[in-house]
Amino acid sequence: MLSKKIVKYIQSLSHKKFRDEEGVFIAEGPKIVAEFLSAAKFKCKLICADKSWLSEHQSFLKNINPENIFETDGHWLQSVSLLKTPNKVVAVFEKKNQVDIPNVSNKISLMLDDLQDPGNLGTLIRIADWFAVENIICSENSVDCYNPKVVQSTMGSLSRVNVFYTDLVSIVEKNKIPVYATTLNGTSIYELPKLKEGIILIGNESKGIHDNLLKFTSHRITIPKIGHAESLNAAVAGGIILSKIFSS
Repeated sequence: MLSKKIVKYIQSLSHKKFRDEEGVFIAEGPKIVAEFLSAAKFKCKLICADKSWLSEHQSFLKNINPENIFETDGHWLQSVSLLKTPNKVVAVFEKKNQVDIPNVSNKISLMLDDLQDPGNLGTLIRIADWFAVENIICSENSVDCYNPKVVQSTMGSLSRVNVFYTDLVSIVEKNKIPVYATTLNGTSIYELPKLKEGIILIGNESKGIHDNLLKFTSHRITIPKIGHAESLNAAVAGGIILSKIFSS
């Protein structure tokens, strides 16, 4: 049975302040937790699961201190879950310390300027994983990649995609590689040559890309509009652009 102290601790991790102080984040559900455990990118600090899940995943539990493995039932999972319908397992993982910004040469990377919606970031991480894009570089004001809603939206892809937070202008200035800024007016993505290197820059959902960053970009690209929608969801746009780039 979970103690009230453990329940309160896990509940507190819905807030970025406590995630940052503790250096951890939450993952929920059989598929997502299994993805994180199998990838072994993040160390599991504690796990709360029902009896059936624990018995089926003994191989994943060998490197976790038994004192940090809690068998529980639906009632107690409900008390620690951040989902409307808790699903068999909740785990707490240690965040990775951010290292230097990665080498972006000879590869395609994503850059996000003040993206705010957790679902958009989570979906973009999942899309990046689909297309084997290793790195996503976010502005410091972008939504936290360890936000529980982001983690759930990635469906485990956060275990394979690196997310960094930094000043974007400094990155664009330092790296002499093409930066393709997604705008409403630019070169059609269908006119782009095959890309082997570059940064795809996606802006804030409502404000787009900041002018002080946009002026340093080398190319402005757009997805041609045929209908009447005012704009595209940031994650949808990212998926369309990456699909075009990798299918050329």
